[in-house]
Amino acid sequence: MTRKELDFLVGRILDENPELSDINFTVGKPLQAEVDGFLKPVCEDLGIARLTPFHTEMMMLNLAGKDRRNIHHLLTQGSCDLSYHLPGRARFRVNIFSQRGNYSIVMRQLPTKVPTLQDLNLPAVLNEVAQEKNGIALVTGATGTGKSTTLAAILDVINREKPVHVITLEDPVEFVHEPFRATFNQRELGLDYDSFASGLRAALRQAPKVVLVGEMRDRETVEIALSAAETGHLVLSTLHTVDAGQTIHRIIGMFELEEERLIRIRLADSLRWAISQRLLPKAEGTGRVAAFEIMGTNLRVREAIVNGESEGKRFYEMIQQARPFGWVTFDDYIIDIYQQGVITEQTALAYASKRAVVKRGIDQIKAARGEKTT
Repeated sequence: MTRKELDFLVGRILDENPELSDINFTVGKPLQAEVDGFLKPVCEDLGIARLTPFHTEMMMLNLAGKDRRNIHHLLTQGSCDLSYHLPGRARFRVNIFSQRGNYSIVMRQLPTKVPTLQDLNLPAVLNEVAQEKNGIALVTGATGTGKSTTLAAILDVINREKPVHVITLEDPVEFVHEPFRATFNQRELGLDYDSFASGLRAALRQAPKVVLVGEMRDRETVEIALSAAETGHLVLSTLHTVDAGQTIHRIIGMFELEEERLIRIRLADSLRWAISQRLLPKAEGTGRVAAFEIMGTNLRVREAIVNGESEGKRFYEMIQQARPFGWVTFDDYIIDIYQQGVITEQTALAYASKRAVVKRGIDQIKAARGEKTT
């Protein structure tokens, strides 16, 4: 399979499924696209009933073959990340990995237009993240929940309102920001720097006011990010954690026990926002909606970071009590979108952090409507 044939194949899949989020090439399966969170076979008229090892190996060579670093990572680590551009149509973030001696490829479609907070219908309090002068703001969640999209919308606010220097360190570059008031330098892992830690260390000498780090992958990156926040930079990044409380614990858990006290103090001083998100299927069965947990910082939160959570001083309770300031738990957010009819009761309970809280909230809504409750 040549690059021209691969371009044609991806173009055909996009023609058939313009709303797809991912394309999946797995040996023994047909061509597949993920639409609204579910895989389905596509382009069956092309006669590829099942992909062979030869198919995926040729795709791998066309995608990664020109870059020695990608081939080296694939052979030594079992997977590699890269970007793929279909001229005039779409951009993709690609992961190639080996499984049982064969290659599999997953291509995540990247939006070409930078979204705004209004486009995405995100909580208005996220505007406050863009107004921060320094510190760390984290957007967390599982893979594919839209963390990068939320960060792009926050950067868009900065771009339109502030004449500042912004450096992004990404793997790969997902949203290309057209400069309005801000000046953007967007760097790609492997192409422009060799690790997030080294890229972030170099960024501190490049006079940015805002630094986006694609992911906090290791202790070294977290340590440099804390130093950047302490020296007057605003650092935006992501973590794979399920809620605000676990975000704090994950960062502290990256360090040795004897360093814990110092890291707790530094994190309490530097953290500004911990935003977690999940994607829930909509009630009508078409599309998904984002649910958020948003925690800012105040004296009680900083005290809990330094001394640890205790009875009556849990992050969940602090978020609930700060609801008037725009903070919200997943459970309260889920109850709100259930009340609006966006999701079903089953979905609300399935994605809840505390099912009893959501169940109680749903019963109150049903009682107010005069419906039967549990």
